[in-house]
Amino acid sequence: MTMKKTLTIAGSDTSGGAGIQADLKTFQEHGTYGMTALTVIVTMDPENNWNHNVYSLPIDVLQAQLNTALSTGVDAIKTGMLSTEEVIQTAGEAITASGLDHVVIDPVMVCKGEDEVLNPGNVGAMVQYLLPKAEIVTPNLFEAGQLAGIKTPKTVADMKVAAEKIHAHGARNVVIKGGKQLEHDKAADLFYDGKSFILLEAEKTATYHNHGAGCTFAAAITANLANGLPVKEAVIEAKKFVSAAIANGWKLNEYVGPVMHGAKNRFEGTTEITLTEV
Repeated sequence: MTMKKTLTIAGSDTSGGAGIQADLKTFQEHGTYGMTALTVIVTMDPENNWNHNVYSLPIDVLQAQLNTALSTGVDAIKTGMLSTEEVIQTAGEAITASGLDHVVIDPVMVCKGEDEVLNPGNVGAMVQYLLPKAEIVTPNLFEAGQLAGIKTPKTVADMKVAAEKIHAHGARNVVIKGGKQLEHDKAADLFYDGKSFILLEAEKTATYHNHGAGCTFAAAITANLANGLPVKEAVIEAKKFVSAAIANGWKLNEYVGPVMHGAKNRFEGTTEITLTEV
């Protein structure tokens, strides 16, 4: 028996809903063998309103992890939280050396529930070292605005402007995650391949239990690419996967509710996704 191998270069979410924990759960649900190169450890303080603390690992430890994982012959790579410009450069150089085409850049810039960019210099470093390597980049609205150098998109028209600017940085495909802040009546994401815009829509789920949704979406795309799906189909199937995960999210404690990573494979019914060229 052989399995496709997927690597996530990302941070550890101690609460288990996002980061490498979400990635590994998602990789497993897609039948791929997940590996990790850990960049940071994120903890939450239960005595201070779940305040996040980020602990960076030494760069030589990251490099050693990358050497280990990439030596096995990885089929697809995903990035997540990369805390500094040096970490971003190290990841970018490792991706270049790997020669892989299936590279998913999830440009994580803040912890969920926080509103401060981890490091202002990270945006420029991502544009320089990561976007030119990306088969697809998966920013949320805030991240899309940062990468595009514009205000945070609020409408589908704004998303189209951002997607074009991000594509111009070298990413072959862009999918911007709409989220709750988008002025739209559906849960909408915008896919752009440099030629056409496709809006992926699903019914909104009335829930606050969506922790890890972004990581899960990008990890599902990564696994789908490793398993041989073309990019657009990989995104469509990932949208179905994460929509089911959000619809079945649950309360971990008074502060956070993670998505249910295994929902699509465990519960009956498939989320209906509508595709519209815009």
